[in-house]
Amino acid sequence: MTTMQEMGIDRLSIVERIALAQDILESVAAEQPRPPLSEAKLRELDRRRTEHLANPDDVVLWEQVEAATLARLKR
Repeated sequence: MTTMQEMGIDRLSIVERIALAQDILESVAAEQPRPPLSEAKLRELDRRRTEHLANPDDVVLWEQVEAATLARLKR
Protein backbone atom coordinates (compact mmCIF):
# COMPACT_ATOMS: atom_id res chain seq x y z
CA MET A 1 0.00 0.00 0.00
CA THR A 2 1.27 3.45 -0.91
CA THR A 3 1.65 5.89 1.98
CA MET A 4 0.53 9.50 2.19
CA GLN A 5 4.17 10.55 2.23
CA GLU A 6 4.96 8.58 -0.93
CA MET A 7 2.01 10.18 -2.68
CA GLY A 8 2.92 13.67 -1.41
CA ILE A 9 -0.40 14.08 0.35
CA ASP A 10 1.34 15.12 3.56
CA ARG A 11 2.68 18.19 1.73
CA LEU A 12 -0.81 19.43 0.82
CA SER A 13 -2.42 22.19 2.86
CA ILE A 14 -5.16 21.30 5.31
CA VAL A 15 -7.79 22.69 2.92
CA GLU A 16 -6.37 20.63 0.05
CA ARG A 17 -6.29 17.46 2.17
CA ILE A 18 -9.90 17.97 3.27
CA ALA A 19 -10.96 18.50 -0.35
CA LEU A 20 -9.08 15.35 -1.37
CA ALA A 21 -10.69 13.34 1.44
CA GLN A 22 -14.14 14.56 0.36
CA ASP A 23 -13.40 13.62 -3.25
CA ILE A 24 -12.28 10.15 -2.18
CA LEU A 25 -15.40 9.61 -0.04
CA GLU A 26 -17.67 10.82 -2.85
CA SER A 27 -15.99 8.45 -5.31
CA VAL A 28 -16.47 5.52 -2.92
CA ALA A 29 -20.11 6.44 -2.31
CA ALA A 30 -20.72 6.72 -6.06
CA GLU A 31 -19.58 3.12 -6.54
CA GLN A 32 -21.80 1.68 -3.82
CA PRO A 33 -25.14 0.25 -4.88
CA ARG A 34 -28.03 2.13 -3.35
CA PRO A 35 -30.49 0.06 -1.39
CA PRO A 36 -34.04 0.10 -2.74
CA LEU A 37 -36.48 2.50 -1.12
CA SER A 38 -39.10 1.05 1.18
CA GLU A 39 -42.74 1.06 0.11
CA ALA A 40 -43.45 3.75 2.71
CA LYS A 41 -40.75 6.03 1.29
CA LEU A 42 -41.95 5.42 -2.27
CA ARG A 43 -45.50 6.35 -1.23
CA GLU A 44 -44.26 9.51 0.50
CA LEU A 45 -42.26 10.56 -2.56
CA ASP A 46 -45.29 9.93 -4.76
CA ARG A 47 -47.50 11.96 -2.38
CA ARG A 48 -45.05 14.87 -2.42
CA ARG A 49 -44.72 14.77 -6.21
CA THR A 50 -48.50 14.75 -6.63
CA GLU A 51 -48.83 17.66 -4.19
CA HIS A 52 -46.16 19.62 -6.01
CA LEU A 53 -47.74 19.01 -9.42
CA ALA A 54 -51.09 20.18 -8.05
CA ASN A 55 -49.54 23.33 -6.49
CA PRO A 56 -46.28 24.12 -8.33
CA ASP A 57 -46.15 27.69 -7.00
CA ASP A 58 -46.50 26.62 -3.37
CA VAL A 59 -42.79 26.47 -2.62
CA VAL A 60 -40.38 27.92 -0.10
CA LEU A 61 -36.91 28.84 -1.31
CA TRP A 62 -33.94 27.31 0.52
CA GLU A 63 -32.67 30.80 1.35
CA GLN A 64 -35.95 31.53 3.18
CA VAL A 65 -35.80 28.26 5.12
CA GLU A 66 -32.17 28.87 6.05
CA ALA A 67 -32.81 32.47 7.15
CA ALA A 68 -35.81 31.47 9.27
CA THR A 69 -33.86 28.65 10.89
CA LEU A 70 -30.87 30.85 11.66
CA ALA A 71 -33.17 33.53 13.10
CA ARG A 72 -34.77 30.96 15.43
CA LEU A 73 -31.36 29.70 16.56
CA LYS A 74 -30.21 33.23 17.45
CA ARG A 75 -33.05 33.78 19.94
